[in-house]
Amino acid sequence: MSPGDEQGYDYAETGQTRTRLPDTDPYGGAPRRPHRSSSRSLITVVGVVILLIAAIAFANRGDGGAKEEETAAQGGSRPQAAATAATGTKPLQTTTGLIPTGFPHTQQGAQSAAANYAVALGSADMFSKPRRDAVLQAVITPSRVTSSEAAFDKAYTPAFSRGVGLTDDGTAPKGYTFVSRTSPIGTKVTESSGDTVTVEVWCSGLLGLAGENSTNPVTNNWFTMAMKLEWAAGDWKIVTHSQKEGPTPVPGDDRASSAEEMSKAVDEYGGFTYAR
Repeated sequence: MSPGDEQGYDYAETGQTRTRLPDTDPYGGAPRRPHRSSSRSLITVVGVVILLIAAIAFANRGDGGAKEEETAAQGGSRPQAAATAATGTKPLQTTTGLIPTGFPHTQQGAQSAAANYAVALGSADMFSKPRRDAVLQAVITPSRVTSSEAAFDKAYTPAFSRGVGLTDDGTAPKGYTFVSRTSPIGTKVTESSGDTVTVEVWCSGLLGLAGENSTNPVTNNWFTMAMKLEWAAGDWKIVTHSQKEGPTPVPGDDRASSAEEMSKAVDEYGGFTYAR
């Protein structure tokens, strides 16, 4: 897809959307959740989730005022939620590295951008300085790339890496596979005004170290990312973003996979390009 015509840009119609995924689930069902009796493991998982949320909040500190104030100042509207069906639009053909680019100048384009950017921001690349900078340069609006890089550098410290079982430089110890993946479940536009749109992305994520005797096994979590996007340099880019927990479904009774099974799955199954 290529960027649409600005003259035909219309934010009047909004609503919820569904991420279009293959009919067959390559993972064989819902993410498996380990069953552990150790309170120490539970505390570790909760701590990691809190650290990730804090990192995103730290990176956005001071980037803007309250959402209500921004909307009032820009004369924006608050669209009402409405169910929408998948459009059948083909995924993008252009990429910056592994991140899709060239989203249409439409609400659908903004939602597709937000879904793909959520995947990038929740990936293992964020734990490596060179790869993290490449992600930020691809998804952040040009005027805020430098400040975002500095903010994330302060958040993703060696101590933070050690907290999730990695080495100081963000790599997995020998014999272990680090897993950090985000899968968008759905998106919706919550605000729109001119060339600015706020999109929420409901996500499921995997995080942890796969390997024998891992003290940070791979677990599943649910969260929602809110992104304020602007049309800049011919594409949708992030101005600010935040994250909160949930909505979270009732966990199932799936058997937890072995460390070997999880490592193999991470190596064999690739990610997706998301588009409506």
